[in-house]
Order: sequence, then C-alpha cells, then structure tokens
Amino acid sequence: MHPLLERLQSQFGDNILETTEGRDMPVALCKKDVALKVLQFLRDDPEMDFNLLTDLSAVDYLNFPVKKVQRYEVVYHLHSLDKGHRLRLKVPVGAADLNVDTAISLWKTANWLEREVWDMYGIQFKGHPNLKRILNHIEFEGHPLRKDYPIEKRQVLTVNDSLMDEMDKRLKEKGLK
Repeated sequence: MHPLLERLQSQFGDNILETTEGRDMPVALCKKDVALKVLQFLRDDPEMDFNLLTDLSAVDYLNFPVKKVQRYEVVYHLHSLDKGHRLRLKVPVGAADLNVDTAISLWKTANWLEREVWDMYGIQFKGHPNLKRILNHIEFEGHPLRKDYPIEKRQVLTVNDSLMDEMDKRLKEKGLK
C-alpha cells in the first residue's frame, strides 16, 4: 500500500472506506461525515502537507455497471507543492442527501469549484458563503451533468444576471471602491 494511504488509514481507520493506487496518484474513499476532518488532516499534517487543492469535481454513477456506495462522489485532487506528491480523495454522496461540508476554510480555491459542482450536479456545500450558479444562467432548471438530465431540454434566459456583485464586494473589502 502507498505510504500516504497507510498514514491516512491509520489516522482515520474505518472512516476510510477504500484505498487504491490509481494510475496517476493514490486514491482514498472516505465517509462523508468526516470528509472535512480528513481534508484538514491532509492539509495540516507535516507528512501529508497537501497545501494546494488543484481540482474539485463530482461523478454521477447512475447506470454504472459496477455497484457504487452512493450515486454521486465528490472528488478532491490535492497536491503538495513542497513534497511533490498528489492524492485523490473521493466522498460518496447519496441522491437523498445531496450535501457535503464546504472546504473553503481550508483552500480558498474551493469557492468557485464548489459552485461549479453545485451548478452542474446539484450537490450542496454546507457553509458555502455564496452558492449560486456560475456556469448556467440564473433561470436554468436542473443540473446538466447528471446522467438523467434531459439533454434535449431548451431553456431560455429572460433576465440579465452578472457576477459584478461579487467583484464589487471584493473591491469594497479591500478598500478599492
């Protein structure tokens, strides 16, 4: 077993549901209720030192030939700039309880990445300060990366929306406006 996975398994025991050595990096699957603690450990532990969240996405396993723990998985790609290692952490999320804790307190990059996952899959991030659409317009109904989304569905935009409210808020916080 990969040393990073061994350390993670020894720290969290049965909360780590599965470990594999992926083609490009080690992979761990952890329980949703401890995901934030696991992510914090991965960032703060000196041996782990995952100081960069390079990507955060999700997967919909509807109609997947192999039985999965839950329909969805939230996937975190982590990188240690100082140590040079990478890790993929996957968190199963059930269709009946589409939420997971936000990771914004650990990595600021999680902000827009979580918004993208919410917009595309409908997975909510508890504690996110501004969970609103980022890729689809505000009147868009549904989540287009779900396997059961009707791809023929046409949706018309009738209201203009802008992300400038966020930019104005940031400028005010920095005293630039």
